[in-house]
Amino acid sequence: MECAAKGSGTRCTGLATRPCARCGAVSYCSLSHQIAHWSQHKHECDRLEQQMESVHLLNDFPFTFSREATLQVCVKQESRCSFLSKRGLHQVGMWMNECSCWTSYDSFECSRLNNGWDLPSILCPCCGPESLLSEQLHSWRDYYKWRCIPLHSPVALLLHWPLTIFHAAQLLGITTLNPEVSDKLYIHYLGPEKELLQLAIFGELLALFPGVHIHIELVGPAIPPQRDGEKIRISKYACCNKDECACKLASENVNLGTQTSITSALTLKLWRGFYHDRYRDIVKDSSPHLVIAPNGGIAAYSSWLPSIELIEKINLPAVFTDYCEEACHLAASCIKTITGRSLRMPVQINPFRQPLAVEDSVLLLPCYSNCFLFGM
Repeated sequence: MECAAKGSGTRCTGLATRPCARCGAVSYCSLSHQIAHWSQHKHECDRLEQQMESVHLLNDFPFTFSREATLQVCVKQESRCSFLSKRGLHQVGMWMNECSCWTSYDSFECSRLNNGWDLPSILCPCCGPESLLSEQLHSWRDYYKWRCIPLHSPVALLLHWPLTIFHAAQLLGITTLNPEVSDKLYIHYLGPEKELLQLAIFGELLALFPGVHIHIELVGPAIPPQRDGEKIRISKYACCNKDECACKLASENVNLGTQTSITSALTLKLWRGFYHDRYRDIVKDSSPHLVIAPNGGIAAYSSWLPSIELIEKINLPAVFTDYCEEACHLAASCIKTITGRSLRMPVQINPFRQPLAVEDSVLLLPCYSNCFLFGM
């Protein structure tokens, strides 16, 4: 990891091997840098110390591979690349940008081909569930049990995108039993990046919201100019790698194209640009039930300011996620500065965070994609 004092003065002398003895969340390359940085770090040290106390909760997953994907990644005994390689998924299909050696989103065009799990049918939700949801899902264990998937399956590494949407909707009372939703659900999804190469994964929302026509507007600068305004209709689940499986024999497979003749339960539409710039165009036909911004990084990007002002003005229910608790607290501070009020939904652990630790994070705090969520 990087020295916490990097860029604030003299040049770093080496690796950051001196952790703060008090919080243990940041590290320094030398004693001199640690001393020089104290004037800044002292304002966050107590808060980070409290966050470090919840490390065991962040690393608590039900999977058989949990230690390998969390603790061993954090101490560099394992990497995301090696984790995927052991399962034959490294640089394969929808999995290709889940490791550190894949850093470009320029291959968005290949998402048309990346619509399968590349896993046996027993390890993935390639067909509909055996039964409708009869109660809320509170954990990955609940979800795997409902979908009859064994706990050694790695599908949660990708399914954290739709499951985070589902969990956010649950927290806001947006369910199939809600008369306001009826048979249609409109979602504004802000800032998509990695998931643009994993769009078939959103087909799992068909199982999570049965009988509902879901419309998701994906808005962000990472969307290629040539695909601005494109509609993508998904009518089936992502496929397994078994040729004779029912998911392959169905008359229509996951449709990641632009055909307009298909009546589907899930429609994605792409909007290039920032939310505050595209909002008027997006809401011409309908207003959203939910705005969600996965891994938003609100405190890191000034471009969020006008979007936060817009969300506050139109009084939309909005849920944000980020990689660690500290990022969420910084975001909450930004939101309070902009809106003049505290969060409506406090910062909390997302039970459907991705169960594979982020490598080389700035903090020694465990970081996971969609790790914490909060709302305004």
